[in-house]
Amino acid sequence: MKTIGLLGGMSWESTAGYYRAINEGIKDKLGGLHSAKIAMYSVDFEPIEQLQHAGDWEGTANILIEAAKSIQAAGADFLVICTNTMHKVAPEIEEAIQIPMLHIADATAKVLVNKNIKKVGLLGTAFTMEQGFYKDRLSENYGLEVLIPKEDDRRVIHNVIYKELCLGVVKPESKTLYLRIIDDLVAQGAEAVILGCTEISMLVNQTDTNVYLIDTTAIHAQAAVEYAT
Repeated sequence: MKTIGLLGGMSWESTAGYYRAINEGIKDKLGGLHSAKIAMYSVDFEPIEQLQHAGDWEGTANILIEAAKSIQAAGADFLVICTNTMHKVAPEIEEAIQIPMLHIADATAKVLVNKNIKKVGLLGTAFTMEQGFYKDRLSENYGLEVLIPKEDDRRVIHNVIYKELCLGVVKPESKTLYLRIIDDLVAQGAEAVILGCTEISMLVNQTDTNVYLIDTTAIHAQAAVEYAT
C-alpha cells in the first residue's frame, strides 16, 4: 500500500471528511484492521483565506508548496490537496515536488464521463465558479459543458461556504437556498451538479434531492484509495 499525502486544513472541517472517507475506503477494500497509510500536513486556513480574498495567489502557493514539500519528505508516495479552490495553484505545487498529484477536477471529470454526462452545474467558491482553472480543465480536457449560477446566487454560495461551513455551521435556511440554486441549474439543462467545494457535502447530499450530485470530497478520497492500493 502506498502512503497517501494529504494537504489539508482548508478547511479542517472538510479535511476530517477526507480522513474518514479514505480510511473507510481502505477498510472496505482490504478488510480486517487495515487503515490508510497517511502523511498529512494541515495548514492554518486564516492567512490563506486572507490571501485568497486579496488576490495574492502567489502567497497562497508559497504556503502550500512548503507544506507539500514537508509531506513529500515525510514519505508520501503521492499528493492529494484536500480542497477544490486551491487547485488554482496546483501547477506551482506539482512543479515544486517530485511525487505525483491526484487532481480533484480530473477525478471528478472521470466520474462524469463514465456516466455519459455532457452538461453539468458547478457550485463552489466564487474563485472556483468564476475563474478558469477548474471549469476550463473540465471543458478542455473532458469535453464537458459547465454551467454556473447567476451572480447573486454565486455570492450566496460563496458566503455560506466561508461564513458558515468552514466554521462547522450548518443552517437549514442555507440548505434551502442551495437546493433552489441546484434546481435552477437543472432548469438550465444541467444533468448533474458538482459540489465543487469540499465543505458543501456538509450541507447538502444525495438524500436531499433527486438531482444527481457529484460529491468531490468522496470522489477524490476514493481516487486516493484506488491509487494507494
